[in-house]
Amino acid sequence: MAVGTELLLGQIVDTNSSFIGEQLAANGIDSLLQVKVGDNLARIETVLRRALADADAVIMCGGLGPTHDDLTREAISAVMGAPLQFDAAVADTIRQLFAARNRTMAENNLRQALVPEGAAVIPQTRGTAPGLICPVVIDGVTKVVYAVPGVPHEMKDMLARAVLPDLRRRSGDPSVIVSRTLRTWGESESGLNERLDPVIADLELAGTPTLAFLASGWDGIKVRLTAKAPTAADADALLAPVEARIREILGSQVFGVDDDTMERV
Repeated sequence: MAVGTELLLGQIVDTNSSFIGEQLAANGIDSLLQVKVGDNLARIETVLRRALADADAVIMCGGLGPTHDDLTREAISAVMGAPLQFDAAVADTIRQLFAARNRTMAENNLRQALVPEGAAVIPQTRGTAPGLICPVVIDGVTKVVYAVPGVPHEMKDMLARAVLPDLRRRSGDPSVIVSRTLRTWGESESGLNERLDPVIADLELAGTPTLAFLASGWDGIKVRLTAKAPTAADADALLAPVEARIREILGSQVFGVDDDTMERV
């Protein structure tokens, strides 16, 4: 869940969501949906409640800064039904960060020391805003909201250091999600779908791997296979026979895999 009106206006491209999706897949964690919402407290709260109705965990990016339109903390507080409390240790860290840079700290930076009661703090190491791990009870079921800064290098640090390890611990399902993309040329998306109908039917019965078509304009049509398994080797073993079957059907129309381009091949 990416927070920021600048994302809706197209002023900033949301690279955070694609990175997080990639990292979730690498850790075997299924991603249900991705959504953007502007800097409006009521809308952030509404979208967060909707996400928690369907998902076990939500990762929020952005809205943790010191200004009046940074509202992620307030939205989480409302959804948790827990007041914001001033965390003196976080405040001291913020002051020390400014002092270390020989900069005068505006007092509004201490808004970043407000933490919903019951939440755990992800210490800040690269910026002034800490992250949050917030338990939320929905209809008697405990779920979790992670809040990380929108600045990419700060988000990536907290994701690797705190969010992913906590998600893996909660999921109790050590696995990976691996994708293999076959690059094709010379056939329409609908034509490929028709020719691969027998493969698709078998995969739907088996449940894994899954197959999807991705239209890429002048780059042709991509056929993406995705498998979830305990290890990458196990996932590759699931993908290999399906890839071989597709290659047998499509022949030379498959010109490469993954990041291959027609020019490179």
